[in-house]
Amino acid sequence: MRTQTENAARVVVIGAGMAGARLAARVPGVTVIGEEAHAPYNRVLLAEVLAGRYEPDVIALPPAEVRRGVRVVRIDRAERQVLCDDGGVIGYDRLVLATGSNPVLPPLRGLGHMLPDGVHPFRTLDDCLALRAAVRPGVRAVVIGGGLLGVSAARALAECGAQVVLAQQGEHLMERQLDAEAAGMLRRHLEALGVEVHTECRVRGLRCTDGDTPAVRAVELADGYELEAEITVLACGVRPRTGLAQAAGLDVRKGVVVDDELRTSDPYVHAVGDCAEHDGTVYGLAGAAIEQADVLAEVLAGRPARYGGTRALTRLTLRSPAAAPVTAGAAVASGTSGGLDLAAFGDSRPMPGDDVIRLADATRNAYRTVVVRGDRLAGGVLFGDLAAVGTLARTWQDDDPLPADMSLLHLLTNDGGF
Repeated sequence: MRTQTENAARVVVIGAGMAGARLAARVPGVTVIGEEAHAPYNRVLLAEVLAGRYEPDVIALPPAEVRRGVRVVRIDRAERQVLCDDGGVIGYDRLVLATGSNPVLPPLRGLGHMLPDGVHPFRTLDDCLALRAAVRPGVRAVVIGGGLLGVSAARALAECGAQVVLAQQGEHLMERQLDAEAAGMLRRHLEALGVEVHTECRVRGLRCTDGDTPAVRAVELADGYELEAEITVLACGVRPRTGLAQAAGLDVRKGVVVDDELRTSDPYVHAVGDCAEHDGTVYGLAGAAIEQADVLAEVLAGRPARYGGTRALTRLTLRSPAAAPVTAGAAVASGTSGGLDLAAFGDSRPMPGDDVIRLADATRNAYRTVVVRGDRLAGGVLFGDLAAVGTLARTWQDDDPLPADMSLLHLLTNDGGF
C-alpha cells in the first residue's frame, strides 16, 4: 500500500528565482533546481545591496529546499526526466520552468562573448556583488540604459561615491512607465544626486585596453564623443531564457507559451515568471511572477484556478544617500525618509478622446496625472507624493467603471489633496 507521500505527484522546478521560490513555498515536497550558489533572493532589491544599504542576507526569500549550483542541461519529455550538469537525473510527474531571463548584451563594438574587465551586467546577486566590489569613491562609471534597472543602478552607484553618467537612447528616462513631465522630474532628482544624464544618446561601442585581459576605458557615442569609464554597467533590458524549452520541442515565441493554467504545449510541463508568455505577453515583473506561481500552486493542488494576466504597478524609491544601511534582523523600511518615490501603472499616454488631469506642486516636488478612457481608469503616474497611490492602483486593477458622480479631480485628491 502506497503512502500519501508516495502517491503525491513529483513536482520539479527549474529555477530558484522569485517565481520558483514562491512556488516552493506553496507546494509541499517540490524539488527546486537552481544554477546560482546563493539561496533564493528578492531581485527587486539588488540596487539596495549595490548601494550598501542592505546586506545580501536581508534580501533572502523564505527558506526553501534548493539544489544550488546545479544547471539543467536537457529535458527528456518522453521519460519525464531532467538531466543536470552534475550527472544527476531527476524524474518528474509535473515539471515547472521558472528559468527567468538573461540580460540583453547590446551589439556594441568592443563587446564580445567575454566581457572586458570593468563591464558588468546587473541581473544577479553575483553581478551586484562584483559591481559593489569594483566601486570606490571617485571611480568613473557609465550606465547604458535609462529604464527602471538603469535608473536604479545609477542611483546606487552615485550613493557609493562614483562619478556616474547615465546614457539613455530614448527621449526620456523610463519611457515604458513615465510621461515626459514625470521623467523630467526624475532626471532632475538624479542630477541632484550627482548623476550626469544624457538622453537621445546612442552608444556605438567600448574602447578597451589591448592585451589578453582587455579592460574598458571609455564608452563611445554615435556622435564620436567618448565618456571616460572605469566601470560600465549594461542595463539594456532582459530576454526570456527559453533554450531548454526550445530544445525540448515546446512552443516558444517571445517566451515559453502557456495557457490560463500556466501549461505549456506539453500538459505535464508548466512555465512561470520571466520565461513565460501568456496571451502574447511576457511580463518580466516580480508581481506577475508571484501571481503566476500562486495560480500554479492551486492548479497543482487540483483546485480550480486560472491566470488572467497581471495589471502591474511599477514603484521606485530614490532614498537619500545619508540613510543608514540595513542588516539582517532589521526591518526593511517602506517609507521614503530623505528620498523620493514614484509609481506608474497602466497606460499613462493619452489617446484621442481620453480625459487627462494633472496636479503638480513644485514646492513639494510632487506630481500626479491620471488618464481616464471612457468610464475606466487607463493609467497614471505619481511622483514625490504617493498618498493616493493605493486608491488609484486598486481602482485600476479592479477595472471597474468609475462612479458617474466621481470627478476626475477626486481621483487625485481623495487623500485630502496636496
